[in-house]
Amino acid sequence: MYGGKILYHYTDFQAIDGILRCAQLRVNNVLRMNDSAEMRHFMKRLCTAIADRLNREGSPRRAEEIWDLFHEELKKEYSAFAACFSFRRDDAAQWERYGNRGRGICIAMRRDCLQKMAKGALSLQTVFYQDDMAGHPMVEVFCRLAREGEALSGENPAVRQAMCAAWACSVSFKHPSFSSEYEMRLVVSPFERSGFDIKPCYHVTKERIKKYYPLDLKAMCGEIGIGIEDLVTEIIIGPDSAQSLAIFQDYLRDHGLAKLAGRVSLSDCPLRGLIK
Repeated sequence: MYGGKILYHYTDFQAIDGILRCAQLRVNNVLRMNDSAEMRHFMKRLCTAIADRLNREGSPRRAEEIWDLFHEELKKEYSAFAACFSFRRDDAAQWERYGNRGRGICIAMRRDCLQKMAKGALSLQTVFYQDDMAGHPMVEVFCRLAREGEALSGENPAVRQAMCAAWACSVSFKHPSFSSEYEMRLVVSPFERSGFDIKPCYHVTKERIKKYYPLDLKAMCGEIGIGIEDLVTEIIIGPDSAQSLAIFQDYLRDHGLAKLAGRVSLSDCPLRGLIK
């Protein structure tokens, strides 16, 4: 499944207008997505794995220090920003969770192109689904610091660096119950800002203010020598969408994307009329 060449982004028609007409792909705050607890879930499980290793090695005091360190760290709110993709095409669960409950749209993009675009502060990460972090490389990083006698506090530069690396790893982990999503993420790391000069934008609703970063797809495509029509391989209208196929094709032609008009189809997912 993870060897797929095409990635699918399920969204709504407002977002697809931004992607196609405005050539802008938003990366949104991971902590505001429907899987908002996953970064913290990773950190908690990582802490448990580190403390368990130190206890087995006969260092219960250092294990307690790890618990205290992570307890303080989890009081903070770190942000990472991502655009989410799946390897699954025309998938019922994806439509319901991310495609406006089947009334939205799915845009397919070439994985190799996105990978070439992902440089500097941007990275294309495969999401891993696991609960036991015992074998994760960050366990050894923290245990080595403990063995070397480093002060396990946020004031220690070496520990601070390790903690930042752990938070960065947390962006690409989700609870195993989401494993059927087969997800990849185009991520802006909260800790690696070098080479990322895009200013954040804010979307104001009646209930709150949301922060996001607008990625310039036209410029990013240009840097690797392709156009948006080379990046996008297919567009699928959702199984419960009222959108006319012909009108959407007219929309594409009238906005200079005639090649994509022939790549639009209606979903075959057998949920039409059932998602409420």
